[in-house]
Amino acid sequence: MCGIIGFNFEDRALAKKMLDLTEHRGPDDQALFKSNGFTLGMNRLSIIDLKKGIYPIHNEDQTIFLVFNGEIYNYLELKSKLEKKGHKFCTDCDAEVIVHLYEKYGTQFLKYLNGMFAIAVLDTEKNKLFLARDRLGIKPLYYFFEDDRFAFSSEAKSILLMDIEKKVNNRALSYYLTFRCNSSSETMFKNIYKLKPGYCLEYSDKGIRVHKYWDFNIKNTHKNQDRIQKEIVTRLKSSIKKRMMSDVPLGAYISGGIDSGSIVAIMSQFSQEPVKTFSVLFDEEKEEKLSGARFLAQHYETDHHELVIGQDSAKLLPNIVWHTDEPLCDPTCIPMYLLAQESKKKVSVVLTGDGSDEQFAGYEQFKIIMMHNYAKKIPLLVRTIIPPVIKSIPKQVLNSGFKYASALGDKGIERFSRFITTNNKTESYLSVVSIFDEKEKFNLLKEYSDDQVKFIEKKFASKKRYLNQLLRVDLELMLAEGILMKTDKSTMGWSTEARVPFLDHNLWEYSMQIDSKLKLRRGIDKYILRKSLSQIVPKKVTSRKKDRFFVPIDSWLQGEFGEIAKQMLSKKEIAKTGVFNHSQVRKILGNFKNSRLYYSRQLWALLCFQMWHKIYFQRDFTKKSSLRF
Repeated sequence: MCGIIGFNFEDRALAKKMLDLTEHRGPDDQALFKSNGFTLGMNRLSIIDLKKGIYPIHNEDQTIFLVFNGEIYNYLELKSKLEKKGHKFCTDCDAEVIVHLYEKYGTQFLKYLNGMFAIAVLDTEKNKLFLARDRLGIKPLYYFFEDDRFAFSSEAKSILLMDIEKKVNNRALSYYLTFRCNSSSETMFKNIYKLKPGYCLEYSDKGIRVHKYWDFNIKNTHKNQDRIQKEIVTRLKSSIKKRMMSDVPLGAYISGGIDSGSIVAIMSQFSQEPVKTFSVLFDEEKEEKLSGARFLAQHYETDHHELVIGQDSAKLLPNIVWHTDEPLCDPTCIPMYLLAQESKKKVSVVLTGDGSDEQFAGYEQFKIIMMHNYAKKIPLLVRTIIPPVIKSIPKQVLNSGFKYASALGDKGIERFSRFITTNNKTESYLSVVSIFDEKEKFNLLKEYSDDQVKFIEKKFASKKRYLNQLLRVDLELMLAEGILMKTDKSTMGWSTEARVPFLDHNLWEYSMQIDSKLKLRRGIDKYILRKSLSQIVPKKVTSRKKDRFFVPIDSWLQGEFGEIAKQMLSKKEIAKTGVFNHSQVRKILGNFKNSRLYYSRQLWALLCFQMWHKIYFQRDFTKKSSLRF
């Protein structure tokens, strides 16, 4: 696990600065290389072959060079086959198989890899640079190309050292305000891009060519429940066993749910020592939520560590914003960042349950949006009566049935009204998942873009089953650049490698062809996964309802942290960024008291953006002092 950089000219001093800025991704070793007018560099976090895995890796005649971020889990199998074909290896490092695969298969080598990766291969004979990002986007890879200058990096911040013009990308900002993250292939920095999951890039003196090397189909091919259950267990066990490969201590993050529960259960089968486990919660609800994690830890007799954090953890937000490169409006970045700090004291590798909800329909929003199919069957006249009736119910009565009703307020009911009365799939989807709706964004932004709306409309235009459409949209918009970026940037900020067994492409490709009726069945999320794991984890875990990790930002914004938010969202500070209309920001601040749950998400999104802009545009982001607020 590492951080990589490179560009199409020779400049050792610049490369050193880029590597030093991202040293947290790999503090164990640093390497620089110049050849044929290219410069490559890498920071290394030693996980496999601690002594010999020195970079850049090269082939026998030193015509192919590699810098690499990630892990190749089937490298021993690949190495054995390559050695039989006459290839000679200098290290026991997993990355060395890549140069020999490239030597034999060219750019088609990617289909042989099982792992997570951001790869840069320099072919000196062809004077070409080849980049690739893993199939599902577990590892990040950014690039810049303008006026014949080309550069790449594991983190966008190091590309900024090239003295490029910094300008906010308004299209990316629009995605961010809708989905909590920028899901587009562009970044929030104009002219810096993200290589999308499952894509590769070739750079030569002819320019760049970006193309997709991997994709998957969402079908309803697999319908036999008994066969599916056996296959899920077999593939998940294989994935977890591969991801326990390490020359350094490893552990797992657990919450008490089925995803992390299955990982700990299977890890315990393959481990001779107690698995090290880690969980985190907030002061306000620690006893209620930690019980699930404690049950797992006690059941599997793990070496368990708990971290309980309070409101003062919000002071870490500037550090987290700096690490994420782009603003990421997900408050769970804070507990993830602190959990990585805590777990680093014991381990350098952790396994997480990320990706399960996206492939097995685990999120509550899938249930809600699927209701839209049934709601459309109700006459529109009847549907239009429902929201006014709800609005007329006294808040005390409404709260007795739904404790967050008053916090959602009139704006939440307005969203529900739009959801229940529309026949449009895109509008229904956005009314449930978006932080700012299109009207709110139009009023908020000085330069409005609806690119993401057009993207969703194209996806919902297909004739696939509705749930399959939802899964495809959700994973393309939120998995790689939201969930996985949160995990990568939080853990790598503390030089920790996070591995995600549910995102093994063999398991993913299979699960995406399971009949969608077996994923969400009679209101039970992840139905087939729960059934599959019923013989592995206790019934208390498989029957446990999905409990999304809730960060109490509405409470934080009423306390001391609220004063920081008001300062960052003042007319003076808003004017410095130049992208928001302050009159709309002022309305949001004013409405927060009456609809805390609804507007706290919007305020958090604006606050993260303002901090990001101040750090990267108004201050010297290379210095620690830029993180003082």
